[in-house]
Amino acid sequence: MGTRAIIGGVLAVAALIAIVAPGESGGDDASKPYPTRQLEIMAPAAPGGGWDTTARAFQQTSREAKLDQGSEVYNVEGAGGTLGLAQLVSKDEGDPYQLMMTGLVMLGAIETNGSDVALDRTTPIATLITEAEAIVVPAKSRYRSFKALAAAFKRDPGSIRWAGGSAGGADQLLVGELARVLGADPKRAKYVAHSGGGEANAAILSESVDAGVSGLSEFTDQVEAGKMRLLAVSSPVDTAVDGRKPPTIKDQGIDLELTNWRMLVAPPGISPGERRRITGYVQRVLETPGWRENLERHDWTPFVKTGAALDAFLAGEQQRVQAVVAELGIGKR
Repeated sequence: MGTRAIIGGVLAVAALIAIVAPGESGGDDASKPYPTRQLEIMAPAAPGGGWDTTARAFQQTSREAKLDQGSEVYNVEGAGGTLGLAQLVSKDEGDPYQLMMTGLVMLGAIETNGSDVALDRTTPIATLITEAEAIVVPAKSRYRSFKALAAAFKRDPGSIRWAGGSAGGADQLLVGELARVLGADPKRAKYVAHSGGGEANAAILSESVDAGVSGLSEFTDQVEAGKMRLLAVSSPVDTAVDGRKPPTIKDQGIDLELTNWRMLVAPPGISPGERRRITGYVQRVLETPGWRENLERHDWTPFVKTGAALDAFLAGEQQRVQAVVAELGIGKR
């Protein structure tokens, strides 16, 4: 056999291998196994907050159900998650084993921080849950009811110092919307942003603020320990906290409702096939008994959107948040 024939045969075999067994990052075969190596899941905030809690619950569920090859949750805090977002987009492009927890909070932070990177630069995978926001005060607070707190806030918005998560997130949006609905000036509200739920809790417990707002699960332990008083939730919940079902803001005569949602995204540069493989893995985790237990434990409501429906949902949410932030006068974009 001549040299040219040998070379041609080698190239033909190589081409066949490339077709039959594409590389991990190539091809659009959504039926390929995933994951086949360790996952890295970023919680773009300090430990103890909603993104961190949700990421670690997802990690635990996947591990116990033996659906992954190992996973690590790590924190990149700062600027309402936009520092983590920038890292995912700039450093992890094309890597299907890098995921990030995000949600409504980040949409607001992008607007209020004037971020150069928008959430639509990522590859959306799936929404996971929604959670009611809770309004609490320190146990020794003079505000014994939500009506009393709301009356003081309406009378003088600057008289109430609120602790919550990152600027522009669901927590601040709720405070601003409450001011608007009460007929007060949202721009006068004194909102103290924190990079994670642990820092916000410390501010409330030390009574350096008058009230706090965050996801219900972040306050449950402190309320049941008698260290905080739960005044209202921003949407209906099914579970009891400290022996009673929390009243909503609407239950107390104020026409306002808001829910916080969270989701997983991948970096940009992910092929359609890889997106479907990752989505299939996430859906398998969300169908396990362990995930249902986490929903009950944290009082989360399942909220799953994928594919085209997810893309449309995100576009609508981005427009809605942009409008609210502009109305509150806290945007920089």
